[in-house]
Amino acid sequence: MIQDNFIYGIRAALEAIESGKEIDKILIQKGLGGDLFKDFFIKVRHNKIPFQYVPVEKLNKYTRGNHQGVVAFLSSIEYQSIYDILPAVYEAGKVPFLLILDKITDVRNIGAIARSAECAGVDAIILPLKGGALLNEDAVKTSAGALHKIPVCRHSNLGEVITFLQESGVEVVAVTEKASKYHFEKNYSAPLCFVMGNEYEGIAYDYLKKCNDRVQIPMTGTIESLNVSVATGIVLFETVKQRLKQS
Repeated sequence: MIQDNFIYGIRAALEAIESGKEIDKILIQKGLGGDLFKDFFIKVRHNKIPFQYVPVEKLNKYTRGNHQGVVAFLSSIEYQSIYDILPAVYEAGKVPFLLILDKITDVRNIGAIARSAECAGVDAIILPLKGGALLNEDAVKTSAGALHKIPVCRHSNLGEVITFLQESGVEVVAVTEKASKYHFEKNYSAPLCFVMGNEYEGIAYDYLKKCNDRVQIPMTGTIESLNVSVATGIVLFETVKQRLKQS
């Protein structure tokens, strides 16, 4: 059964997967079993759909219908693959301009970032398969529709994505307070991908150490950090400024 932005029931969720619908996440009742569920779960794992085991009480908060222990949240956007997008950017004669968001949890932040990214001419936004906010209608609304205009990619291993970008000639730059240079001290004319971290923990260490370089945004106030959407806008439009001067 479909209700608002989610589907409930094993058969309904299975049909959604088989028909190719984009699914952000599936909640599964703890202890669920049976042949139908086994077939369903195989499809979930095969399609690399994020899932979470939850108590039945959580599922009941979403619907009092016969959910059969499964609630699947539909995506408001269609995800793409950076492995397809990047070659197309090069083939179009463009200098790649990309953005990785490492587990940003606030949909409003993602929406605001997407709006800035689209205005700045970013070629794609890359998200982790698990751990970040769901790109629901609130995210789309906050982005002023940008999430329907800019390619959004979702991948299970951002470390592999970073390696792919680097091997493809893209410099991956972490925006972090753990940097020795300011963002405006670096040249951004070459193929580029910024990495922005989680609102509370920043960029995961494994990804941070893989980046080619690190930059920080100077601050003179007493608050320790900027909102991630504001910080992203600052580095994106520094890049726009530099590239316009060089064109």
